[in-house]
Amino acid sequence: MASLTPISQSQSLFNKTQFLANPSLGSDFLPKKISVSFPKMTTRFPMKAAAAGVVSATTAEMPKKRYPGEAKGFVEEMRFVAMKLHTRDQAKEGEKEVKEPQERPVAKWDPTLDGYLRFLVDSKLVYDTLEGIVDKAPFPSYAEFRDTGLERSEKLAKDLEWFKEQGHAIPEPSAPGVTYAEYLKELSEKDPQAFLCHFYNIYFAHSAGGRMIGKKVAEMILDKKDLEFYKWDGELSQLLQNVREKLNKVAESWTREEKNHCLEETEKSFKHSGEILRLILS
Repeated sequence: MASLTPISQSQSLFNKTQFLANPSLGSDFLPKKISVSFPKMTTRFPMKAAAAGVVSATTAEMPKKRYPGEAKGFVEEMRFVAMKLHTRDQAKEGEKEVKEPQERPVAKWDPTLDGYLRFLVDSKLVYDTLEGIVDKAPFPSYAEFRDTGLERSEKLAKDLEWFKEQGHAIPEPSAPGVTYAEYLKELSEKDPQAFLCHFYNIYFAHSAGGRMIGKKVAEMILDKKDLEFYKWDGELSQLLQNVREKLNKVAESWTREEKNHCLEETEKSFKHSGEILRLILS
């Protein structure tokens, strides 16, 4: 006579089967085969393997941290960080409080011609330095940024020559420009991520806020004279896009830590550029 399985054992099997068939757990957690034999009604499934699968799947499903702008490329990450360091008057994304005179709206500035000349001279030193570094390319990636059309040294040389023809004495570079140029030289030899942060912020800031400042200052003290510093050969938007693509391409080979290091250098770039900009009001 065949023996009957106790009710408690059948109920236990029923509960286990419910666990295995629970659709909320997902098919990845189900064992590939369930073997059942009578009359002992024993069920075998790889508990250790299933547990390991749970850990593995959980780890794989953890969402990767996304950085603001990352989906559009690294230049968008750089732009996002830079915008946060503007004041609300300078950019709608700005979060910085106005502390320095040059951070006030340009309409409230009181520029001087001597100060503007010092600004142009120090700016030329910085652009001379940037373009010399890119030309020598101590790191191969720098060579990507030769002849971009954004270069400013020759344009500034023409402007300073014009001022000289008008009878103005051209000053020597002052401390803000000399300090920044030396910093860029040192950085370029040992830290390409940080150097390219400055490269991006200097050129792109000039193409945006820099142009607006140049226009306002020209209206105030130069009888609306259009300086070469604020002119580009070719379509500026396309020149900028070409450099964006090059920067994104170079950054593709960087680790996340290297990208973060680049972004962290943004504040120093703003500090040095701000000290040169302040010369306009001196």
